[in-house]
Amino acid sequence: MPLPTLPLEDLEHVLLHTNSLWEELRGKRLFITGGTGFFGTWLLESFLHANDRLDLGAQIFALSRNPQAFAAKSPHLAKHPALTIWRGDIRNFSFPEGIFSHVIHAATQASAKLNTEAPAEMLDSIVGGMQRLLKFTAQARVEKCLFTSSGAVYGPQPSEMIHVEESFCGGPDPLLPISAYGEGKRVAEHMGAVAAQIQGWEWKVARCFAFVGPHLPLDTHFAVGNFILNALENQPVHVEGDGTPTRSYLYMADLVIWLWTILFKGASCRAYNVGSFEGVSIAELARLVVESTGSSNGFTIAKPQDPNKPVTRYVPGTHRAESELGLSVRIPLSEAIRKTYDWYLPQYR
Repeated sequence: MPLPTLPLEDLEHVLLHTNSLWEELRGKRLFITGGTGFFGTWLLESFLHANDRLDLGAQIFALSRNPQAFAAKSPHLAKHPALTIWRGDIRNFSFPEGIFSHVIHAATQASAKLNTEAPAEMLDSIVGGMQRLLKFTAQARVEKCLFTSSGAVYGPQPSEMIHVEESFCGGPDPLLPISAYGEGKRVAEHMGAVAAQIQGWEWKVARCFAFVGPHLPLDTHFAVGNFILNALENQPVHVEGDGTPTRSYLYMADLVIWLWTILFKGASCRAYNVGSFEGVSIAELARLVVESTGSSNGFTIAKPQDPNKPVTRYVPGTHRAESELGLSVRIPLSEAIRKTYDWYLPQYR
């Protein structure tokens, strides 16, 4: 079943805050991995909107393991003349010919299930995928490459640390198999930095945290997606744990503003945290979903709080992105939840 287009107001929001950046792509070609996933769909649609509105004459190639599935999900994108869906797996895809001035590497599965059950596969998809991509950048004469890394590179955030900054030198425990995702991202960041020095292009790193918006998977490990699904199905919003872990959520329209800005303006071989600095407990998040969606079913919390248990946090410090690139959170979380709920609602009527 085809999914609806992104809200026009969101695409206009992105264009408004990136308008001055797009001239760099006029008449050029961009290659994106992970172009049909959660991040990728937003990047594709915002690019195509800007390309049409500004008459850039740019082209984008999106790597996909299953072009037919993408075309069925998003026919309005698949049919666009400026988009070519390039079939292949990130670890062994064949290279399209010609020059690509910009690359966005967003192909990693953010799957807690895969990371837990098949850490070797997770690690290979990140590191092996990066090895293949860097061979492509050498051939394509790339000028700038953006990597969507993760806040997982910092390892567990100390409970007393309200925001984790880019200067924090923590890291995942390399002896734990479950560290495959975070360790893979750390290695991939380093691989890109080394290749950029050798090949002579700019390497931009976006360390992404948590997000909400249309196309967010609602039935995986993302708490905000699970809660929105509860509301859509007219059920109480259910918190599995004690509600104390603290997270933050950035709306996807703001996310792609940050990503495009980092690609075009970010310093080479410098990481930028991407996300909201406004932490919210999972219990507060559940209450906010109930209020923002107008649910009449309330919320439940499965376990009582343990006052002796330290709070777990996953909240970025974003001063670097704010001070160096002028980025900010423009859409509040309550509105982000409502917009996500409204986008999905016709599918659940």
